[in-house]
This record gives sequence, structure tokens and C-alpha cells, in this order.
Amino acid sequence: MDYQIQITESLQRVATVSADSEIEAIELVRRLYKEEKIVLDSEDFTDVEFTIENQGLKPYYKSSNKDFLLAHGDCFKLLEEFDFKFDMIFADPPYFLSNGGISLQSGKVVCVDKGEWDKGKSQDDVMAFNMEWLRLCRDKLKDNGTIWISGTYHNIFSVANCLTELGYKILNVITWQKTNPPANISCRFFTYSTEFVIWARKMQKVPHKFNYDLMKELNDGKQMTDVWRLPSIARWEKSCGKHPTQKPLSVLSRIIMASTRPGDWILDPFSGSCTTGIASSLLRRRFVGIEKELEFLNMGKARRLELDNSETYSTYRSKIKDIHLLDTSEETVAENIVFDNYDLPF
Repeated sequence: MDYQIQITESLQRVATVSADSEIEAIELVRRLYKEEKIVLDSEDFTDVEFTIENQGLKPYYKSSNKDFLLAHGDCFKLLEEFDFKFDMIFADPPYFLSNGGISLQSGKVVCVDKGEWDKGKSQDDVMAFNMEWLRLCRDKLKDNGTIWISGTYHNIFSVANCLTELGYKILNVITWQKTNPPANISCRFFTYSTEFVIWARKMQKVPHKFNYDLMKELNDGKQMTDVWRLPSIARWEKSCGKHPTQKPLSVLSRIIMASTRPGDWILDPFSGSCTTGIASSLLRRRFVGIEKELEFLNMGKARRLELDNSETYSTYRSKIKDIHLLDTSEETVAENIVFDNYDLPF
């Protein structure tokens, strides 16, 4: 049997630069390295490693018509293991809020800790985290592609700063006003009822997709604003289990309808229970999700398998107002999409 052995030599050097922050220093050295103003050589050798070469990223799950793929692992690693360009990315990254707080859910006081993946970090660590995943995602977008990032005031300003530094162009900051927010149990401040979704495109001057006429039609013939009044997640959306930060299909459906067309490829690097993927399938888009928590990955797989039942598929479409209001012409185009012969991301 033939084996492909990968030989990896490690080079290391300490570079000293002047900067106002750790993030700025890292980006400065990265740029100097790319411009070959810092070049490592044999004197910087530290180690050598011999490993079996990766035979390619394998999907954890692939739908029967190959329009829905899930990968198990850390997006920081997996995004560098395949070369594919997406039409749109949606990301709901960790907010790093799991610090022992409490909230009110279904009339009960509960702890809001979500898991180790959401444990609090320093501001510098949060900036470095956001800078790196946004850098990796930018490389995975088509030049006319766009990215949507969900967040609260805890992380959204960090995300916006990183987007600007990396060369994205911010198009809108959507305010999602929840029609049924949880109660404020401390009574020491206003009730939290909103989240924010930043919409940005990859390139400063390359036009992006925006289905303006469809958004206007969904808004009773008036221009749709950047304030969306939509409900929180409905009980029927938790049929395969509960994710602590699961987004409602109403929000993801509107995002996808606004900025993609049937057949487009959508990526979610923090896919969780795959709401992005389910909305993609309901709207006949193609989807890749990356998730490191196996429990949530299996939840997403189960949700996608539900849609193989035509009755469930039709019921879900009827429950989401925007999808229900889709005009006949788009429905006709969508029905003619055939997912057979095309390149897969991996």
C-alpha cells in the first residue's frame, strides 16, 4: 500500500514592532510577512514533523441530494482545509457571556451559562478571536458575496471594528426587535428586546446581491427598513432538541431571501443546530455548516432529515410568514433548480 507522508518543518522568529495594541501588532507583522519584508530561513528552524497526509475534508453528514453538508470540528482549522467560494455567510459567533448570570424562561429563573465555548474572555482575546474567524471567512466569500453576523451590544462593536480593519464594507446594521422578549427579572434597567445583525460585503467596490423588490413586496409595497419586528424562536422549531442560542427561522429566512438566489451556496462557520441550513433548504439554497459540538451537529442533522418528509417541509414553509408570501415567479424559478452535477465544497 502506498502512503503519502507529509513532512512539516517549523520555522520560528520573534519580530519586534511598534503598535497601539496586540491586534494591531499581529496584523502589522502578518502584512510584513505577506509582503516578504520578513523572510524566515534555515537559521529559524525549530522542529520537523512527519504525518500521514490528510486525504481531504470529509463531511460528517451529506443530504441525499448533496445540497446540505455538515463538518465536525473547529472552523478555525476546517476553513483552511478546503478551497471553495460561497455566495453568503451567516455567523452567530460566541458572545462570551457565560459567567453565571440568570434569566427568565417559560416563567422560571434559569442560569444562562451555555457551555465552555461561551465562557468569558478578555477584550483583547475577543478582538483576536473575531479578527481571525472573520479573516478566514473573507477568504471563503465570492468577490460579490456578503456576510451577516448576529450579536448583542456585548460583541457587535468588536465585530464591526474587525470588519472595517479587514476591508469589508458594512452595508447595514439590522435591529431585530423581538415581539416576545423574556421579562426583566432584576427591574434595574430596560428590558432587553433587541439583537443586532451586521450585513457587510467582501469588497468595497464590487456590487453585491440585494433582492430589493422582493423585500419591498414582503413589506406591503413599502421599502423595508433596518428594524425588523420578528418573534423569538417558536416551540415547533425545537422539535429535535434545544440549542441555547438558537435563532428563529423567520430571521434567517429573511436574511437569505434578501441576499441570495435559489441554488446559491451559504456557509455557517458556527452552525449550532443548523437554523441557517434549515432555512437554506426551505428556500432551495445550498448549505455548508461547521460545528465543533457533536450534540448540536446531530441536532442539525436530525432537523434536516425532518425535511425529507414532504408534509413537514410544506408545514414549515407555511409557518414562516416571509416564505409564505413569496411571489409566484420566484417559486417557479426555485422549482426548476436541480441539485445533481456541480462542484461540492468538500
